[in-house]
Amino acid sequence: MKVLKDILYKVSVNTIYGDTNLEITQIDFDSRAVKEGSLFVAQKGVSVDGHLFIDKAIQLGANSVICEVLPEKKPAHVTFIQVDDSNTSLAIIASNFYDNPSSKLKLIGVTGTNGKTTIASLLYELYKKAGHKVGLISTVQVLVDTIAYESTHTTPDSVAINNYLNQMIIQGVSYCFMEVSSHGIHQKRITGLDFSGGIFTNLSHDHLDYHNSFASYRDVKKIFFDSLPKTAFALTNLDDKNGAVMLQNTKAKKKTYALKTLADYKSKIIEKSFSGTLLSINGVEVWTKLIGNFNAYNLTAIIAAAYELGMDKLEALTFVSELESVNGRFESFVSDNGVIAIVDYAHTPDALKNVLETINDIRTDNKKLITVIGCGGDRDKTKRPKMAHIASQLSTQSIFTSDNPRTENPETILEDMEKGVTQENSIKTITISDRRQAIKTACKFSEAGDILLIAGKGHENYQEINGERFYFDDLVEVKKYFNLLKK
Repeated sequence: MKVLKDILYKVSVNTIYGDTNLEITQIDFDSRAVKEGSLFVAQKGVSVDGHLFIDKAIQLGANSVICEVLPEKKPAHVTFIQVDDSNTSLAIIASNFYDNPSSKLKLIGVTGTNGKTTIASLLYELYKKAGHKVGLISTVQVLVDTIAYESTHTTPDSVAINNYLNQMIIQGVSYCFMEVSSHGIHQKRITGLDFSGGIFTNLSHDHLDYHNSFASYRDVKKIFFDSLPKTAFALTNLDDKNGAVMLQNTKAKKKTYALKTLADYKSKIIEKSFSGTLLSINGVEVWTKLIGNFNAYNLTAIIAAAYELGMDKLEALTFVSELESVNGRFESFVSDNGVIAIVDYAHTPDALKNVLETINDIRTDNKKLITVIGCGGDRDKTKRPKMAHIASQLSTQSIFTSDNPRTENPETILEDMEKGVTQENSIKTITISDRRQAIKTACKFSEAGDILLIAGKGHENYQEINGERFYFDDLVEVKKYFNLLKK
């Protein structure tokens, strides 16, 4: 419980109607969650305007309201605070409400199109191995040391973030690694957080349905680095053409990593196989269980971040060699009949290309690569033909299928995908809208030594259809076919 005037610290206020000496029990931006003593923050969302629910929030017990537009009727017992930007105000208030927890630990943000989950999750594992209490805020899950919470967004809302960080402080957590999405940056969810470092992975085609253009998508990512303090480090992938852009206006200590370009942290792949990769990082070799060029980048970023945070170099390399792949990220097993099955979250053109190129770089010519892939509904339609083209071009056999169609007709999504397949590649592609049947078919097609890639969903254990989520796990389905669930 906090006093309203105290949590308004650093909020840019235009007008106040009423008493600010009120006790606030909780902060809500969803009127359905309001309770007696709540502060309700009315946000203008993408599809819903919270200002329309101010009356409902008051009826449910809100004693104060933050809004951009004041309502005509203002009950005398309710305090109204007018601001220019409710999103920014919410983030600052949330941080104040929980006594600014981000300033009491080392908070590292990871942003980019691909690799965020792997880097954040493996940094969590690395620091756990080093004996620290650690926090994780990611697409897969939220971890407060060892206490796990289900994740609903890559970057949660600002109230949830600060609540998690506060729980971490209570549990004695000293480091937190957090995925920072473009939506989270644009919607001001991370405003007011005190970051000790930021990591940029790469930028490729994604979320253009939301950001409208690639330049806008890039510039939103850059905001994160522009806001880092001079006490933080800004670590960027110099092999990505947008990597240097992220550092242009940052006040943080600038650090770079790369495989192809001269950088502060330079890696080279010495050996690679389906069992792992031998890397040389700044001239020091380390064996890792992770596979592929994209993971070489991820591991270089992880080691660089650990060094920048002051971890002993030998200790960092030792623990890195013990790290396992993240759930749903190039997660593999070998069936009893010798098929190599891989489940991966790749759901962007660039991520899919990276995974397929990695597999093709290792597999022998006489072994097939069978890919099961779909595209989500109610999302960026322009990437559908690109995904299909990449899958059909780089696979021996491609099966297009359903992947979270949401409110769209799965057949329409598949038709969009098929537009990207050339006539030359059409002979090695088939369409099966039922995902379970598609996976079964791929398993039937596979023989000893073949590689079976099921892409797009990774860690997700559901199919989202017409507003409902139905249990569905790619890894479970493929193991079920190969009778490996109980082994």
